[in-house]
Amino acid sequence: MEKSKVYFTDMRCPIGVSLLDKLERLMTKAGIGQIDFDKKFVAIKIHFGEPGNLAFLRPNFAKTVADKVKSLGGMPFLTDCNTLYVGRRKNALEHLDAAQENGYNPLSTGCQNIIADGLKGIDDIEVPIVGGEYCKTARIGRAIMDADIVISLNHFKGHESTGFGGALKNLGMGCGSRAGKMQMHNQGKPEISPRRCKACGMCMRYCAQDAIAYDENGKAAINHDKCVGCGRCIGVCNFDAISNRTDSSNQLLNCKIAEYSKAVVDGRPNFHISVVNQVSPYCDCHAASDAPVVPDIGIFASFDPVALDHACIDAVNAAPAIQSSIMGDCEQVHGDHFTDIFPDTDWHGQIEHGVKIGLGNSEYDLITI
Repeated sequence: MEKSKVYFTDMRCPIGVSLLDKLERLMTKAGIGQIDFDKKFVAIKIHFGEPGNLAFLRPNFAKTVADKVKSLGGMPFLTDCNTLYVGRRKNALEHLDAAQENGYNPLSTGCQNIIADGLKGIDDIEVPIVGGEYCKTARIGRAIMDADIVISLNHFKGHESTGFGGALKNLGMGCGSRAGKMQMHNQGKPEISPRRCKACGMCMRYCAQDAIAYDENGKAAINHDKCVGCGRCIGVCNFDAISNRTDSSNQLLNCKIAEYSKAVVDGRPNFHISVVNQVSPYCDCHAASDAPVVPDIGIFASFDPVALDHACIDAVNAAPAIQSSIMGDCEQVHGDHFTDIFPDTDWHGQIEHGVKIGLGNSEYDLITI
């Protein structure tokens, strides 16, 4: 297989040149103009950041991408799907509030924010996964699947379950609806905390499978034989009493993320950008961000999300560890920053499975702009 092309620009900006200027040139050199954007809806998949986290991408990056799309005739919108865990992004209202609190609004980015899986995280489309080994279909947020073109714009970082979070994590996990996220994290069966349950009956009312009933203690309980994992009960519970079970291995999770990513991009134009700065060890889903583990590196772009992630991994691992970060607490015996930080993860599985199912190529030529 011919190597994929990954384009790169560093963070150095001489007087008179901004990093946003460099991003615009990077997109142009990487060939984004080859896509026919004319009057097309363009989903720019981004992570708005959990409030309290300061490592997420600044809205300025999103505006540069949106402006580029508009200059090429496209109609962009920023998008993400709701979360499963308890936080500020678990329904569309709170999610939009969080996005605006972090600076994402039409005035700052030049386009609208749309939560792809709707008010309660159940507005999705079941998409076939060609070559899927662990998932035959994916539950993807409807607005993302309604778009004609997908652009992923992600903050490259570490991740406690997958080793790293890049383009594939942004596409796969990020585009999954609540049911999709449950399928990736486990076998799609939520559970109810008796301590939190108020026996209000709301989850029972909205369960189309008649899978929820009161137990002998007067608390709601889920019959997993009847449950289909739609996630509706999580969305309607006002007491955060219902959550997903996280019983999948990290290796299996990485494979499922790759398969979900393939479901998102198959059959339509797609383009991918990774900003490798403030490389925090943990996901931007946390309401705080730890110190960066390496110095800021630059911005990468490619039509191949697998090659893009691999290039970013190589760049981070080639960078010196910042000893005042969590890296100073690690043994650093693996020659791999991600494995040093999270020895129980293996990021290779996400890349290898992406190659196996035809999502992309792990081999790349790095072209510096």
